[in-house]
Amino acid sequence: MTAASQQRRLARGHFLREPTLIALQTMRAHKLRSFLMLLGVILSVTTLILVVALISGMNQYFASRVANLGSNVFLIHKYPIINDSMELLRAQRRNRDISWDDYVALRDNLKLPKAVGVEVRRAANIRNERQNMEGVDLRGVTANIGDMDVEEVATGRYITDSDNEHRDMVCMIGADVADKLFANTDPIGKILTVDGQEFEIVGVAKRIGNTFGQSQDNFVYIPIQTWLAMYGRNNTLSVNVQARGPEWLARTQEEARMLMRARRHLQPNDDDNFGILASDSLMGLWKNLTGTLASGMVGLVSIFLIIGGVVIMNVMLASVTERTREIGIRKSLGAKRRDILLQFLVESTVMALVGGAIGVFIAWMLAVIVRTATPVPMAVPVSAVVLAIGISSAVGMFFGVYPARKAAKLDPIEALRYEN
Repeated sequence: MTAASQQRRLARGHFLREPTLIALQTMRAHKLRSFLMLLGVILSVTTLILVVALISGMNQYFASRVANLGSNVFLIHKYPIINDSMELLRAQRRNRDISWDDYVALRDNLKLPKAVGVEVRRAANIRNERQNMEGVDLRGVTANIGDMDVEEVATGRYITDSDNEHRDMVCMIGADVADKLFANTDPIGKILTVDGQEFEIVGVAKRIGNTFGQSQDNFVYIPIQTWLAMYGRNNTLSVNVQARGPEWLARTQEEARMLMRARRHLQPNDDDNFGILASDSLMGLWKNLTGTLASGMVGLVSIFLIIGGVVIMNVMLASVTERTREIGIRKSLGAKRRDILLQFLVESTVMALVGGAIGVFIAWMLAVIVRTATPVPMAVPVSAVVLAIGISSAVGMFFGVYPARKAAKLDPIEALRYEN
């Protein structure tokens, strides 16, 4: 860098520093006016950050608690994700149950997956010697579901292949079942009655917690062959397919889809009469819902921004009037139109930037309070902060153009004659 270019850079830095300090001093000298001037920007930035924090927190929550189907796992169901009532009616007429033969065909013929398992579920009533529980989630599973699912064993063991081969009357229970029916005792080895049938408890799962207020620990796992013997085979199953890794997921889904279509003799133009559910499809549905919320808030934020920008413009116009003689003096001393224009643009941008920073701080504090005091997940991403600061600065610059141009066009002689 040459000495001349370095000198020009320092001169520009000095020129930007002066209007920045003037803006900050003006805001300090007129605190109430400054607050009222920046109220629109503060409200818009606060609203923007809170909405983004809520959506970001809910997305993280949904991804970890709902859309988490397991490590590289997708499901083959009777129905895909459907958000249209007419499409649902067509699917109910068209789609067939996922049968045990479908599972066997997938298990024996798919080449790409790491594992293929199956589960089926229904609500059941359970009890021990002293009390009972109704509406418990009863799941029949193959042994390899334990390696795919998010549930983990806390004590004891999971369902084994031997349990399924012999249709053993054994079960693994969730933490809520253990707490309610076997409080202060070790459930392992105890007898649990499920819809009139006695099962020996061989395992207890780690606590998962609640999802949207619903407990995820209110379940009983039994061998799927035992489940089918109790309730029959006229139930649609859920086939769980685990890919070898993330890079194999799409190819494994396509292989499973082609096999299912071939089994059901579907023509190339026929729609699938089954569904493939993966984490990304569930997240896509969820983000469509949250996107509707976000788009609905855009109008509110835009109104606040326009109000804030208009107020900033009015205050800057008043500032131009108050400082008319100052502008005349600066021009008489050699200041050019672009110098005056830049000065007032920097001042309006700095004011809006301060309002944006205040809005970010308020939103961050509110997000922390909500996250601490309520179960609502809130997460403030850095990108949202940068976006909010950038938008507030842009608003200040845009609405500061007219006052800045008006100040730059003042005639120096007329400005020197002006008296407040």
